Amino acid sequence: MKLSRTEYIDANGLKLCVRHWGHEDAPKLFMLHGWMDISASFQFVVDAFQKEWHVIAPDVRGFGHSEWAKGDYWLADYLADLEAVLDYYSPDEPVNLIGHSLGGKITSVYAGIRPNRIARLISMEGYGIAENLPEMVPGRIEKWLDSKKNPKRLRPYKDRQAVVNKLMANNPRLTEKRADFLADYWAEQTPTGEWKFLADPKHKLVPSLTRLDEILACWKRITAPVMFVEAEHSWMGIRRRDPEHAQEEIIRRASCIPQLEYVVVMDSGHMMQHDQPEQVASLIERFMDGSNGTVREDSDVAD
Repeated sequence: MKLSRTEYIDANGLKLCVRHWGHEDAPKLFMLHGWMDISASFQFVVDAFQKEWHVIAPDVRGFGHSEWAKGDYWLADYLADLEAVLDYYSPDEPVNLIGHSLGGKITSVYAGIRPNRIARLISMEGYGIAENLPEMVPGRIEKWLDSKKNPKRLRPYKDRQAVVNKLMANNPRLTEKRADFLADYWAEQTPTGEWKFLADPKHKLVPSLTRLDEILACWKRITAPVMFVEAEHSWMGIRRRDPEHAQEEIIRRASCIPQLEYVVVMDSGHMMQHDQPEQVASLIERFMDGSNGTVREDSDVAD
């Protein structure tokens, strides 16, 4: 297993924990994890890399060992944190950027807002954003107001094995060995002997709903080559809400990005970096080396 190291940087008034693998002189790969996850989630992919990379992966604000926000969590803040990380480690060069799930959403939006900062982008299960409608806003804000009076809590786990069991329950494809590794990064022991998940409960309910048309407007501005990676057994909302028309909707969304390659990781669920790290590592290295293969037309996304 390749060793990682961490350091803390200041980003927009918060301290972010940034995890590194590899030598600092190696080509850089920036990786951003998803919702209710941590940077160490990429360990198995890093172990599967055949080339030497300097992988730089922050814990997103409010997750892992990064500081919690004093208020709520907004997409704009995630974007500002990402820019702070890129400016700190690669101020003068476009970057190779990878995001999973929420991280895929953040990185793909950022790539459209700052197209000149991105050399290549991979979004892993990061394009299944819900199509939030204006009529949904009152109910969301009502729940958020209620949460201010009765803040959410994340339940503790009685011991470390309970954390391992929870990780395996969340993802039946996760091996016990990998769950055992992740447990020490996903949670920590409290003075009472219980284990708590390293995440701010406020992530569970945000006051705003991101509009899909706003996301797609950003995607249209992306100039870098992009790879969308989907799991064969994806449970993204786009497939869960309307499985009959999901592929058609994916094609519509994909058509917004000028240079797109679409890939499916076989025998994998949403957490592909845990389920099939060797496949994911191979895709990343091939794409980042510039070997796109054939960039698919919109109609080919359904293949």
